[in-house]
Amino acid sequence: MRAISGLWRWRHNPLRRATDLAEAWLALGALLLIAVAAPVAGWFAGTAAQDALQRSVRAQQQSRHQITATVVRKLGDAMPEPDPDTPLGHDPRSRVVAEWTAPDGTRRHGPTLSPLTSPHPGDHFTLWTDVHGRMVARPLDTVTATTHAVLAGLGAALLTAGVVSGARRIIVWRMVRRRYARWDQAWDGAGPDWGKAGTGS
Repeated sequence: MRAISGLWRWRHNPLRRATDLAEAWLALGALLLIAVAAPVAGWFAGTAAQDALQRSVRAQQQSRHQITATVVRKLGDAMPEPDPDTPLGHDPRSRVVAEWTAPDGTRRHGPTLSPLTSPHPGDHFTLWTDVHGRMVARPLDTVTATTHAVLAGLGAALLTAGVVSGARRIIVWRMVRRRYARWDQAWDGAGPDWGKAGTGS
């Protein structure tokens, strides 16, 4: 709105300078570019991220399997790194030695994290493994992938708007510096006697 009002204000003003009109046109152009380019950039980035993430979701869901493990014995109370999917300080899991059968039929045995608060030998719980029974993280779900894609699109739109706005500010700054340089030249051209009594008589 400031760009449009600036153009209207300078349209027939006798004090208008070429740089004043150029600044107003530049502001209007930047506004239109942000209104068009930012959503387009956001849409393309979000769509690309969505395609890539959904491919990753499908690949993970095909290669990762949820199986049932059996507690052999409980380990010490020292906890390993918390699960990134669990809010900090609210990880109820405990360390146990468990055994499980991999999707390819091999038997596996080793330490792991159990969601059981008080695990006892023979208790069952689920965990994620690859086809060979090696423990892996839970696969990415569709909702989380879509959320990340939306955030990527918003980030791209904001980045585009910031680049356009920053470019406009740099151009205006250069125009102002050029204007000041011309004022200095005009002041120097007025001569050292400017303002003295009898000058021009």
